[in-house]
Parts: sequence; C-alpha cells; structure tokens
Amino acid sequence: MFDFRGYGWVFWEGLQVTVLVGLCAGVVAIAMGLLGAWGKLCKARPANMLANAYTTVVRGVPELVLILLVYYGVTILLQRVLTALLGAEVLIDIDPFTAGVLTLGVIYGAFATEVFRGAFQAIPKGQIEAAHSFGMSRLLTLRRIMLPQVWRFALPGLGNLWLVLIKATALMSVIQLEELMRWSDIGARNTKLPFTFYLTASFIYLGITIVSMTLQHWAETWANRGVRRA
Repeated sequence: MFDFRGYGWVFWEGLQVTVLVGLCAGVVAIAMGLLGAWGKLCKARPANMLANAYTTVVRGVPELVLILLVYYGVTILLQRVLTALLGAEVLIDIDPFTAGVLTLGVIYGAFATEVFRGAFQAIPKGQIEAAHSFGMSRLLTLRRIMLPQVWRFALPGLGNLWLVLIKATALMSVIQLEELMRWSDIGARNTKLPFTFYLTASFIYLGITIVSMTLQHWAETWANRGVRRA
C-alpha cells in the first residue's frame, strides 16, 4: 500500500518547508497581532479605524484570493508604480517562500489581533492602576505586568491559530511553493499513486497537529504555574 516507488523523499522535503513557512508566518502573525491589538485598544481614532479595517478586510476575503493577490497582483502593481516613478522598466520578482510567509502572516495576524485584544482586556484593571500608583511608566507596566499575563491568556487562542495556519500552508502549492502538498502532488503524478501520497501527507499533517497540541499543553501548564485555580 505504501510503496512510494523511489519518491518517499518528497515527504521529508515538503515537511521541512511546511514547518519553516509555518514558523516564519507565525512570527509575522504575532507581530501583526500585537500591533493590531494596540491599534484597537489605543485611544487614537486613526489607529482604531486602521486596525478595524485590517481585521475586517483580511478576515472577510478568502485566503486563496489573498495569496494570489499578493503573489501576482502586488508584484505587478509595484512594477507599474516604480516604472512610472523612475521612468524605466522595473522588474520585481517575489519568490513563493516570501509571498507565502508574508501572506499567511498578514492573514493570521488579523485573527491574532482579536486573540491579543481579548488577552489584554482580560487583565484586571486594578493591577494596572496599582502599577501606575507605584510610579511605573506605561512601558514598564506593559513589560512587567501586562505582557506576562497576556501570553498566559492568549496561549489557547494562539495554539488554535497555529493549527489552522500550518494546514493553510497547503494553499501555497498554488504559487508553486514546494511544501508538503506540492511535493506530494509531484510524487502522486509521477508514480500514478495519488491515494498513497495524499493519504501519507494527511498523516504527516495529523502528526504535526499532535506534536503541536502536546507542546501547546506543556506551554499552557508552564504559563499557568503558580496561578491559583478557583
């Protein structure tokens, strides 16, 4: 049943790219999420409007459409703008890896924004007021009081976000990024064994999920150490 006819190596190659894209996109998503949460919670109206527009648009447009827009549309747009400004033809080539990382990071940054916003709002206001009464600056209060608790509140949501993100990396195959799904498709086409390759790929995704859930449980236990349960 699991005779890969010399193409078993494609799974290892694809797995490496899938995990790397997921990790890099996760870092971008966390950065965008923190920035978006700040925009939604701060008192500056322009920041509120920009953050709300970002989360509304990104969460409302299908991921596949955004991937194609970034990979094809943004590239063409930048070329035309730079050509018009410089008066000479400019060629811009965004490689699939960069396009995948940035697109997934921006997409899931919108969801991370809501996770972080809820985490910040879950912090008791009395603790922040107490920190200010002790003379702590806003930055010091953020670093010592808010961020340690934000991560504890946000971990369950971020863990679920990671599980969705790692599966969404399969969409990168449409822009020829050689991740797990792309390599599995290549192996399936060359060996005429689609069921074997796609089933194996699904088991690998499942394995990533199980490992991720185990690490998430450990991280939540570590983050909640010393917290008294009611």
